[in-house]
Amino acid sequence: MNTNLQILYEDKHIIVCLKPHGLAVQNRKAGALDLEHMILNHIASSCRSSASKKYSQPYLAVIHRLDQPVAGILVFAKTREAAKILNRQLTSGNFGKQYLALVDGVPACRQGSLTDYMTKDGRTNTSRICEKTAAGAKEARLNYRILSGQNISYDEIFPHFTSKSAESIASCTLLEVTLDTGRHHQIRVQLAHMGCPIIGDTKYNPHAKAAFGWQTLCLCAYRLSFSHPSTGKKMTFCLLNLE
Repeated sequence: MNTNLQILYEDKHIIVCLKPHGLAVQNRKAGALDLEHMILNHIASSCRSSASKKYSQPYLAVIHRLDQPVAGILVFAKTREAAKILNRQLTSGNFGKQYLALVDGVPACRQGSLTDYMTKDGRTNTSRICEKTAAGAKEARLNYRILSGQNISYDEIFPHFTSKSAESIASCTLLEVTLDTGRHHQIRVQLAHMGCPIIGDTKYNPHAKAAFGWQTLCLCAYRLSFSHPSTGKKMTFCLLNLE
């Protein structure tokens, strides 16, 4: 796991970072490393080194999260006003969040939409597909498309899971997934329910080898777009160009 802070963009309102596989955004264990405290330490260090600023405890708001075994792009707010505006965009569906998922099998259609209802079990930290009328049921929507003809190395996207390991699987497919909602383990659960569970997902893929550990989950939030909370300018960050 790369524990160096990887900053893609920063100004006085926001900071955009790449979270590596295996690092928690926020960790409940005292003293445990997480992305939030890495950013806070970075901001505090920058304030101390600035002669023109008086040091004070930095402000940082977590706007959205990724599961610990998922890598990808995240934006954090450095002011309360920026947090308010970004949270409004997130809840109104004005965040563009796209993922790359390496799955077992091949979907029946090259592209499609999935709409299900999901419920979460807090005791096991898992979610499942359920009936609309089930207690705690929430609608989950995503779109996917198969990426073919792309000269992409699996190692480039998922450095923790080698191409050699992926090739040992009878059939695997790279999907681009766009979220319309943000439910707990949504992509993992919906793709598994479709019959194409994510490679390395020891919770929802019955073929995943638990010996590899959850760190081998092949899911990455590779593209993020939103409007800057101060200027209103459309901002897009992307790890790979798949046009």
